[in-house]
Amino acid sequence: MQKTDQQEMLRSSHPVEPHMRAQVMQELQRIESTHGVTVLFACESGSRGWGFASPDSDYDVRFIYVHRLPWYLTIAPGRDVIELPISGDLDVNGWDLRKALGLLRESNPTLLEWLGSPIVYREEGDTMAQFRTLAAQVFSNAKGWHHYAAMAKKNFREHLQADEVRYKKYLYVLRPLLAARWIRTQPGVPPMRFAELAQHTLHPVHDAALVDEINALLEIKMRADEAATSPRWSGIHAFIEAELARNAAEPVQPLPVPSHATLDALLHDTVLRYHR
Repeated sequence: MQKTDQQEMLRSSHPVEPHMRAQVMQELQRIESTHGVTVLFACESGSRGWGFASPDSDYDVRFIYVHRLPWYLTIAPGRDVIELPISGDLDVNGWDLRKALGLLRESNPTLLEWLGSPIVYREEGDTMAQFRTLAAQVFSNAKGWHHYAAMAKKNFREHLQADEVRYKKYLYVLRPLLAARWIRTQPGVPPMRFAELAQHTLHPVHDAALVDEINALLEIKMRADEAATSPRWSGIHAFIEAELARNAAEPVQPLPVPSHATLDALLHDTVLRYHR
């Protein structure tokens, strides 16, 4: 188990093989050359970022990039995503800076998770420092909470109703549930790492039995294939049902969000910095 300032309650691992890191860096350089863009930020998303990858988990590389100035000065908007065909274990795609800032305005949780990834392949310091500051400032607790609460409810309904379920599907419900609980108790952007979420939303004594069961699930999940299944985990299942019921009965109340004008300023300054 990894450590932060104190021993974490849950197992956590973020493995990146050196040859895969080198391959990712090559892909980012090729993207810049092929598309005429500058990659401002690239990270690992998905289970490696969350901290519970299986041995056969893909590398989910996500990035933010900026075009040269002429791209932003056309009547017809250009395509604002770059998606590469999945190649082996590598799944790479990214968003243009204008698109990313538009999603930041909406407190898009996927984008916010990228910013919190423990695996960063590349980061342009000045721009991304401003980006992170703005992400915290314009975050809507209500939008974030509703996203995670709805995701947990949907995943529970679709994936945890049978007597035999995939290990990872429990985590795909637990993670958004704990993110929603985080926002309820401390209205800010929840961390991407599952272990950190648990550290701040589960009690080491009152939830000790639940933590032990989640750790047992994680230990198996991190050794098993992605498709591996097991019978229901009774303690985890009961916690999920109780938390979903609480979410249905007690939705969070929205807090004020400041003006989004600073997002326009960041787009303007960054595009001009890379205008040639």
